[in-house]
Amino acid sequence: MNEYSTGKQPNNHTPLHQKPRSLFEKVWDQHLVLARDEGPSLLYIDRHLIHEGSFHAFNQLRERGLALRNPKQIFGVADHYVPTVSRKVSDCATPEIEDMVVRFNQNMKWSGIPHFDLQHPDQGIVHVVGPEQGISLPGSTIVCSDSHTSTHGALGAIAFGIGQSESMHVMSTQTLWQTKPKSMRVVIDGRPGKGVSGKDIILHIISKLGTDGAVGYAVEYSGSAIEFLELDDRFTMCNMTIEAGARFGIIAPDERVFEYLKGRPYAPQGQAWEAAVQAWRALPSDDGAHFDRTLYIDATQIAPTVTWGTSPDAALPINGHVPDPADMTDRFARQSAEAALQYMGLASGTPLSAIKIDRIFIGSCTNSRLADLRSAAAVLKGKKAVIPGIIVPGSMPVKREAEALGLDKIFIAAGLEWREPGCSMCVGVNGDLAKTGERVASTSNRNFVGRQGVGVRTHLVSPAMAAAAALTGYLTDVRELN
Repeated sequence: MNEYSTGKQPNNHTPLHQKPRSLFEKVWDQHLVLARDEGPSLLYIDRHLIHEGSFHAFNQLRERGLALRNPKQIFGVADHYVPTVSRKVSDCATPEIEDMVVRFNQNMKWSGIPHFDLQHPDQGIVHVVGPEQGISLPGSTIVCSDSHTSTHGALGAIAFGIGQSESMHVMSTQTLWQTKPKSMRVVIDGRPGKGVSGKDIILHIISKLGTDGAVGYAVEYSGSAIEFLELDDRFTMCNMTIEAGARFGIIAPDERVFEYLKGRPYAPQGQAWEAAVQAWRALPSDDGAHFDRTLYIDATQIAPTVTWGTSPDAALPINGHVPDPADMTDRFARQSAEAALQYMGLASGTPLSAIKIDRIFIGSCTNSRLADLRSAAAVLKGKKAVIPGIIVPGSMPVKREAEALGLDKIFIAAGLEWREPGCSMCVGVNGDLAKTGERVASTSNRNFVGRQGVGVRTHLVSPAMAAAAALTGYLTDVRELN
């Protein structure tokens, strides 16, 4: 293995398991440093990803006089607060944000951590950069001080978000105390229909589970539908798994994953690559592996899906109607729905396709990869948008690939803005905001109150559905446009 490949070897102290094990259990067992029957166990961490907010952890390191255990297993990416209108730090939204990005660069140089700043040719959103650089690998443990770290589970890794104090602990020890979650299997069978993407599937699943339905679980996705999904769709599904309350989502690595990772800068090379693939092929869950809970989904019955409320589980097929809180038997759900409809400015019974949209956003760690951009461009090609919007690629490599295919020209010809990589309007802390009262069709992962600006109303959709909304000015079934 090269110096950047996964450093953890199988735990020789773990007893041989006679019973079948799940993918999650195999990876967890391999990384146990100290196992406890009750309470947290100590896990070895292969990859630690950090962004501009990491200055808190660095401050704690300095205060305690601690050094980094292994800087080569930490990777820094400037993404949350960076401007998307240029690659200049001086174009940050406020002086305070500019200072945060400057401090990120200073901390990276001080620590010797490999990093991707605004001038790096491969800069992007951390959860896009990790996989495409081969930093994220099957069978590894990955942490980052961002809740959507679960994205990397699409490669067969245990990946989850941590706080800044935990980040400091990983920096100084390369380990982390964690309580083993329960296991849930979501079996998705059947070939998804026309216009149905990984975003539609995960919104459908979250609507079934609710935002707390997977609390305390590691969720593994399996079933025949997985083989029909592009790898970018799998990233989307694992990314949003935490919106159901799960610790993380994970999908067994297959030949498509191996093909994707081969030759990536930080992936194993030569003989180390062959050995790694051989080990990865043993990762999928064994027949008869135990799961504490199983959910079955028929992918053929899923339609393009949109959200109507202020939580990702408030999702329905595009041919549905805004629900009536009076029909809800649970008092809490009814009160939440009433508050959501008031904030969203919607009336019960309104067809979802009658909801007017003011602008679109295509981007975020959920939907900013090449397959996402291609699906949107296929809808927009040769047509004009009737509302404004921005398209923000997930990384500089994605941007270059998209431009090589002429996708940028399609977006610009449609009247939309083509930006530089960054988290952008997903979180609204970097200057990319909608106007108060506007309604946005967004490919991001959260539709919380004020997420994209004060009083902004967010509808979560797939890239193709966002493109459809751009053409009509309404939430629109993309299947009716082509």
